[in-house]
Amino acid sequence: MTGSIATIFPRLKRDVPRILDLAVPILLGQLAVIAFGVIDTAMAARYSTDDLAALGMASSIFISIYVGLTGILSALNAIAGQLYGANKFPEVGEDTRQTLWLALCTSVVGIFVLLHPGAFLALGDVSPTIEAKARLYLEILAWGTPGTMIMRTYMALHNAISKPKVITKLQVIGLCLKIPLNYLFIFGGFGIPAMGGPGCALASVIVQWFWVISVTVLICTQKSYQPFGIFSKFSLPNWPRIWNILKLGAPIGFSYLIEVTSFAFMALFIARFGTSVLAGHQIIANIGTVLYMIPLSLSIATMTVIAQHLGAKQTRDAEQVGWSAVIFITSVSVCLGILVWFLQDFLLDLYSPKPEARAMAHKLFIFIAIYQMADALQVTAAFILRGYRVAFWPMLIYAGSLWGVGLLGGYLMAFQHIPFVPEYFHGAAGFWTGNSISLAIAACFLLALFKYTARGIARKGVELPL
Repeated sequence: MTGSIATIFPRLKRDVPRILDLAVPILLGQLAVIAFGVIDTAMAARYSTDDLAALGMASSIFISIYVGLTGILSALNAIAGQLYGANKFPEVGEDTRQTLWLALCTSVVGIFVLLHPGAFLALGDVSPTIEAKARLYLEILAWGTPGTMIMRTYMALHNAISKPKVITKLQVIGLCLKIPLNYLFIFGGFGIPAMGGPGCALASVIVQWFWVISVTVLICTQKSYQPFGIFSKFSLPNWPRIWNILKLGAPIGFSYLIEVTSFAFMALFIARFGTSVLAGHQIIANIGTVLYMIPLSLSIATMTVIAQHLGAKQTRDAEQVGWSAVIFITSVSVCLGILVWFLQDFLLDLYSPKPEARAMAHKLFIFIAIYQMADALQVTAAFILRGYRVAFWPMLIYAGSLWGVGLLGGYLMAFQHIPFVPEYFHGAAGFWTGNSISLAIAACFLLALFKYTARGIARKGVELPL
């Protein structure tokens, strides 16, 4: 870390407000979207345990596909952020158009996988009833995939140009639409038959297309977007620009895929321990996801600020913002971990799970409380590096730690393939233990890489993308 300890707090006082200015609307928007999952889980749990289990399996598969593909598109955030910091506004518009072409390509991949999920469902080895519900859920979501990819491009653009509030307002409106639509399609009404868990997917698809149409209209009609000229002209695919996006986006997408599949495959393997164990895991994973939105939103804002500093050739400021973010975000996450531990009964009451599922959730709650520090450190460092347009080495770090240590190590503990492991770590707890250790390993390597990268940029300067 640059400078002395005496300079840390003045830097925090300077850097944190700017991060918060961007992070608060991003967080509100993220929480609105994550509330979709909370609402889905809570409503499906009230409908039936089978529907909750099917939702857990299907959402794990969808999230794996979603984050991998949308991670590619998120490269626009760092690239456009640097261009915005350099006042190259028409270039921001051109890269946005090229990313939209990329969004259409990724949609094809997403639709294909969602319509052919057999290999993923086979890992869970669940009953035919649960598998049928999970398949229907994924088939419905396939219709919303193009909208999902386009919306992710719009989100990256708005973060890069410091306009996240536009997306946040629409996400909150979408949440208000999601609740009644969920209730209608899950439980039935007005002549519409009850769909159970798959009804959640139909509600989400409707809201997703509402977002896309709304943002497109705003970009075309609002004067504040005119300097970028996003839809003022038509651009054919520009392969050098698309390749530039892919060079950063593909490793980011694969990193997202590694991170999320380490959780998704946990759910698929945990399904082998029974429906109640899977349902308890789904509740804990859902709470953990909500908590994760706070360091994630702060990290996205940090990436944007760093990218804009680098675009303006302010390399020292970029590094200092990074270290300020590491201290601040980690402190916030540790406090969250302590808070949720004391509120665990209250939080579980919100889901009203069956007694067996509640007992399993209680056993696993300790993990989302204690791994907050490691999780905050790794996500902050990862997004700082993306602001520097460094993604390949973080991808390898994630593969080795989250898959090699977390998923493989968790599997060996959970299914008792490692001798002398205490009984407490058998079953679902083994997977959560492996995941917690892997996050700590990833955090150490990513922070070291940030320090090395910042020093290299300070010596060599910043090369802007095309």
